Amino acid sequence: MTTNLATYSVVLTYSAIAVYVIAFIAFALDMAKRSGEVTAAAAGASTAAAERTVATVQGGTVVLEKVTESADRSDRGTKFERVGMAVTILALVLHVGAVVLRGIAADRVPWGNMFEFSLTGTALITLIFLLVQFWQNLKFLGVFISGLTIILLGIATVNYYVPVRPLVPALESYWLVIHVFVAIAGTGFFALGAGLAVAQLVQTSRQSRGLATKLRFMETLPDADRLEVLSYRVILVGFVLWTFTLIAGAIWAERAWGRYWGWDTKEVWTFIIWTLYAGYIHARATRGWRGARSSWLALIGFAAVMFNFAVVNVFFKGLHSYSGL
Repeated sequence: MTTNLATYSVVLTYSAIAVYVIAFIAFALDMAKRSGEVTAAAAGASTAAAERTVATVQGGTVVLEKVTESADRSDRGTKFERVGMAVTILALVLHVGAVVLRGIAADRVPWGNMFEFSLTGTALITLIFLLVQFWQNLKFLGVFISGLTIILLGIATVNYYVPVRPLVPALESYWLVIHVFVAIAGTGFFALGAGLAVAQLVQTSRQSRGLATKLRFMETLPDADRLEVLSYRVILVGFVLWTFTLIAGAIWAERAWGRYWGWDTKEVWTFIIWTLYAGYIHARATRGWRGARSSWLALIGFAAVMFNFAVVNVFFKGLHSYSGL
């Protein structure tokens, strides 16, 4: 029974990847569609303008004149964006099904090794992306989030898959549920912040270099300042979660190994990530680092997160080396 559930989990994982690819294509087509609409609107601005009659007085005589007004461009997403969001929801349903079946098969939380961590982590990143839409319309990040999910989930499934197995003794703790889950959630918000930082850098480049004729779909996105503010707010949530991750990890280390801090490679990199994002928040709040400089700091922080996930977990030996199994 356990083997069957694990097999079904893998089938759902591959199915989710396939559906995420469809979502990625839809979001990419949405970007192309937006570019075409902006170009068409610019070319046909004179014909698309609305006319109204205005009465003026000239030399005691009433004169009727026709003036034109530019038509407002709708902020509604294209049909490709709507398809992309719908397909992403379908992919997430399949993805969550894979996570649940893996957990039932293992009879524990499904994040005890690299494969399970990646499986659950990418699902939570996508879920955060969908939930954040209730706060702010960030659907334009769909191509980034779906692409990132495809890459991470695909690599984990091909390279890190292991059969269901019992946890190593150090992981047999309720802190596994708390510490790792909060770390995954923090990573999800950092990923959204990185996507917004990339968009901000592209928008800044267009505005500063006069590249208005290139990447026309960027005209349908918020301006550079707004993107930078959104990135900061999202990363701030991730930083709070990562701070709790660091504290929870220290408490768990004391319970498991009898010390709060031991300069293990994983511990060091977790602290490095915290320091980078703390520096980002401090520089932006007190040193006036706004705009491109702020976004570059955000991307450096996310690069450290990805290095911690893809390199430290796999190639560095230490007390956390079981996470690479």
